[in-house]
Amino acid sequence: MSEEKQKGKRPLVILTGPTAVGKTALSIGLAKALGGEIISADSMQVYHGMDIGSAKITKEEMDGVPHHLIDVLEPWEDFNVTRFQSMAKEAAEDIYRRGHIPVVTGGTGFYIQALAYDIDFKENDEGGQVRRELELLAREKGNEFLHSLLRELDPESAAAIHANNIKRVIRAIEYYKLTGEPISRHNRQEREKQTPYQLYYYVLTCDRAVLYARIDERVDQMLEAGLVDEVRRLKEQGCSRGMVSMQGLGYKEIMDYLDGVCTLDEAVRVIKRDTRHFAKRQLTWFKRERDVRWLELEAYDSDRKKVLEHMLEELSGISAEADEE
Repeated sequence: MSEEKQKGKRPLVILTGPTAVGKTALSIGLAKALGGEIISADSMQVYHGMDIGSAKITKEEMDGVPHHLIDVLEPWEDFNVTRFQSMAKEAAEDIYRRGHIPVVTGGTGFYIQALAYDIDFKENDEGGQVRRELELLAREKGNEFLHSLLRELDPESAAAIHANNIKRVIRAIEYYKLTGEPISRHNRQEREKQTPYQLYYYVLTCDRAVLYARIDERVDQMLEAGLVDEVRRLKEQGCSRGMVSMQGLGYKEIMDYLDGVCTLDEAVRVIKRDTRHFAKRQLTWFKRERDVRWLELEAYDSDRKKVLEHMLEELSGISAEADEE
């Protein structure tokens, strides 16, 4: 985005990238240098008691930098993109009021997009009855039947949403029935929106083989730190595999081990494999995003201090106030 188009907007700094690339330490250095506060864009770190499997930042690692959207929900509470967007916008307003700069960090690309471009999800209560009818239809006739309905109404959405992702299938049909418009068209229009912020959108990445080795090492460290005991405690608190919180990588696999579905070795193998696949999907997502500034670690001799220096050079002079027209 041109500098001219950014005029009159308040700054929002984003530092994202694939899991295990090393965003956390860099985000702390960045926030300290900018006088910023961090908003977590992570779908698991929002939950109390989910520390090891989410690679949650510790108080020591925070080094005095205020963090938002960490440890604010219980594991049995639902968390989704609309709830994130609402909480993150509120946190950003608080940060601006204190004269500080919001630094968004985390790897959930959909959440970041929702905040950065103020995506309108048109969530409302009007669809309550429609949703209940569709949920009943799914139970009676199965996911494939519902997916075939979506295919008739909105072929583009049907091609993009797997039949087993029943929540999204229902949401797409519900949207069409309420508005007469395919949700795919609405989403396309929303993706074309301009950001309401003076946006600095950084994606940190590194060589794929190095990243995969870091992922495997991180999973081993999680096991050593007590991941199995953490999931066991969550299970004892009443958490089950079907909960939103338990869908996180590492949690559902260890839950399967505790339920006797697989061995621990098999659970660990699946965690490593699926985390590598997840990192690949994250990179694919960020490559499709606009306004992204790529930070290839190898271009900085894999020295994160050099990466930070480069970012601060680009960010010199920004303040929490909107630029003058």
